[in-house]
Amino acid sequence: MAVKGGGRRPLVADKRYVAPKASASGGPRKPAPPTRKASPARRRAPRRQHGVIVGALLGLWRMIWALVWRLTAVGALILAGIVFYFYAQLPPVTELLDARSRGSVTLLDRDGKVFAWRGETFGGNITADTVSKDLHDAVVATEDKRFYWHLGISPRGIASAIRINLAEGRGPLEGNGGSTITQQVAKLLCLGVQYDGTKWKSESDYEKDCRQGGIWRKLKEVPFAMAMEARYTKEEILTIYFNRAYLGAGARGFEAAAQRYFGKSANKVTTAEAAMLAGLLKAPSTYAPTASLERARNRAGVVIGLMQAQGYITKAEADEARANPATLTKAAEQKSGGFFADWVMDTAPDFLAGDTTEDVIIETTLDQDLQKRAEDALAYVFETKVKAGSKAQAAIVVMSADGAVRAMVGGRNLPNAGDFNRATQALRQTGSAFKPFVYAVAMDLGWSPTDYVEDLPLTINIPGSGPWTPQNYDKEYKGTITLTQALAESRNIPAVRVSEAVGRDLVRKVATEFGIASNMADGPALALGASESTLIEMTGAYAGILNGGSAVTPYGLNELRLQGEEDPLFGAGGGIGERVISETAAHALTYMMSEVLNSGTGKRAKLDGRDAAGKTGTTQGARDAWFVGFTADYVVGVWMGNDDNQPLIGVTGGGLPAEIWHEVMVRISEDLPATPLVMEIPPSAYVAADPNYQEPVYTDALPEAYVDPAPDVSGGMREEDLVEQILREVLGTGGN
Repeated sequence: MAVKGGGRRPLVADKRYVAPKASASGGPRKPAPPTRKASPARRRAPRRQHGVIVGALLGLWRMIWALVWRLTAVGALILAGIVFYFYAQLPPVTELLDARSRGSVTLLDRDGKVFAWRGETFGGNITADTVSKDLHDAVVATEDKRFYWHLGISPRGIASAIRINLAEGRGPLEGNGGSTITQQVAKLLCLGVQYDGTKWKSESDYEKDCRQGGIWRKLKEVPFAMAMEARYTKEEILTIYFNRAYLGAGARGFEAAAQRYFGKSANKVTTAEAAMLAGLLKAPSTYAPTASLERARNRAGVVIGLMQAQGYITKAEADEARANPATLTKAAEQKSGGFFADWVMDTAPDFLAGDTTEDVIIETTLDQDLQKRAEDALAYVFETKVKAGSKAQAAIVVMSADGAVRAMVGGRNLPNAGDFNRATQALRQTGSAFKPFVYAVAMDLGWSPTDYVEDLPLTINIPGSGPWTPQNYDKEYKGTITLTQALAESRNIPAVRVSEAVGRDLVRKVATEFGIASNMADGPALALGASESTLIEMTGAYAGILNGGSAVTPYGLNELRLQGEEDPLFGAGGGIGERVISETAAHALTYMMSEVLNSGTGKRAKLDGRDAAGKTGTTQGARDAWFVGFTADYVVGVWMGNDDNQPLIGVTGGGLPAEIWHEVMVRISEDLPATPLVMEIPPSAYVAADPNYQEPVYTDALPEAYVDPAPDVSGGMREEDLVEQILREVLGTGGN
C-alpha cells in the first residue's frame, strides 16, 4: 500500500530480543543465550543396561576387590605385628657375633706350630668397618648386589631363583633360594631359636634344622628379615654375617677363616684372598682350599668377575688378582697328623677337648717332619712292594724312649677327623712280637743270652683242655740252642719252655708293667703272643726296653691352656714310670733283639751302619703281622693286617712290616749320628759258680736248616699256603 512521502514505510527487522538493560557500569552486556523450554512430550532416555552375565561378573569382581583389599589390610597389620614381635626379641648386635655353643681346640707341634684344629674356631669379633674393603665388597657382590636397596627381601631375587630352579628341573624353592644377605643372617640366627641340647643331638643337627628350606620357612624368614632391617643398620647386619658364617675347615667367621687359610687377619687380606673367602659362602666344604685349592681358586675367579662387573674393582685390579691367586699357609696345607690329633683329643679330658666350651690350646709332642717322613715311607712301600688292589692296612708309631709320640699313622689313607685309628684303637693278637717279654723275665732273674734251652718236642697237659703240643713254624727242631738263637729265629718251643720255667704269672706281670694293658691269655700259649694289644701299647713297651728297663706311658700332650692365658691347666700326661727290669737285663735283652736283625727273622729291617734291635710277629693264619724295634734315638712300631680280619696273603712280620720299619727308620734317622745301642752279655747266674764252666761259642750264622719265613711278595714265589698251614698248627700264634 502506498504511503505518503514516498508511498512506502521503511523496512525494519522484527525485534526478537528485548534490549538488555544497561549495566551498572554503563557498559554494554553480552546477550544471554536463548533458553529452550522442554517440550512436555519429550522425556530423558533411560541409562544403558548390561546383560545379566556381565552384570553378575562385575558384581563378583566388586566383591572380590572389596575382599582382597580388606584381607590385604588385615595381612599387613598381622605382618606388622609379627615384625614388631621379632623386633622386640632381637638382642644387641654384640650378643650375636659368636655362634658357637662349644669352644675349639688348636693343636701345636713340638716347635709351637699349628698342625691341626678340632671344633669350630672363632678368630674374634670383627665388624663390617674393620674387615678389608675388598672382603666387604666381595661378599656384597657375590651374595646380594642389591643389599643396600631392599628392606630384607628381594622379590626380584626370589623370582629369579624360582625361574632357575624350574629350568633345572627342581621345585620352585629347591636349590637356589634367592635369599638376601639379611635372610641368610636370619637363617644363621635360626630365626631367633636358641640351641637346646635336649632337642637336638648336636649343633650340626641344630644347624641342619635351621637351614631347611620350603615355603613355611621362607614365610617365617620374611618378617624376621624385615625386623632385622628395622632393628639394625645394614653394616650391623653385615657384621653379624661376617662373624657367624661357616667357612669350612672348622672356621666360624671370616676372621677365623682368614687366620686358618692365610695366617692373617681379615682386615689384611688381598683382593684374591678376599675373593676366595667370599667364594666359600656358596658351599664351604666343597670350596674350602684345604679340600681342593684348584676348586677354591676357580670359585675365587668367579667372585673377582662379579666384583669387576659391579664396579668394585677395575679391570687392571681384577687381572692382577687372577694372575696372583691366593696361596695357603704351611699350616693350612698340612694334611698329615690327623690320627695323632684325634688320639691327643681322646687322651685329654672331655670338658677341655671334645666337649669344651672354651677355646683351648694344646702343645703336643708331634714332630711334623718325622710325621711326613713316616707317611711317605708307608706310601712308598705300598706303591712299590704291595700288589695293586690290596686292601691291607698298616699303622705306624714313632716314639722316643720316654714315651713321647713323635709321629703316628693310623692307616694308609689320610684321615678325616674321627676316622678309625689302627695305631691306637685296633686290638690285635701280637704273635711272636710278645716273646721279648718272656726273655725279659729270664734276663731279670739272672739268665744270660748265652744260656741254653731245648728246642725239642714238647707236650703240656692243660687242665680242662687236655694235652697241648706247640710246634715251630718250620716243624723242625734244633736241639739245644742258646736263648739268643731261640729269640733270633723266633722259635716257639723254646719260648714256651722259658715261660714255663720262669712262671707265666711273672711273664704276665712284667708285660703288664711295661704297658701291655689288654687281657692276656691264661695258658702256656701266653708265651707265643695269644693275647691282644694295640700298636701304641706294644711300641711303648719296647720303649721301656730301650730306656733301660723302666715303664713308659705313651703321651702326645705336653701342655694344655686356655686361649689367651699364659699358665697351663696341666702338663704332660705320660713319660717314664717305675722300673720293671734291671738295666743289665734290659741291655742283655737289647743284645738278643739285635740278633733278630743281624741273623734272624728280621734281616730285612737291618740298618746299614747303625745299631738296631727289634722283633717280628705273625699271628694265626697270618691275620696280623708286626715289626717293632728301636735304635738309640727312636722306637718304631709297625702293624699290618686287614680290617675284616682276613688273612694276609704272603705277608709275615719278617716281610713287609720289617721293610716298612726299615724305610721309616732310614728316613727319620738320616740327619742323626749313628749312636750305638747299650748292649751286654752278662754271665749266667746259674753257671757262674761252676769253675769248669766255659762260655759257649755262638755264631751269628744261621743253621742250614733255617728258612726265612718271609716270602718276597714283590715277585718271588709265595709260600703263603705253607705258612698258613704251619701257623694254624701253632694254635693261635705265628712263627716269626
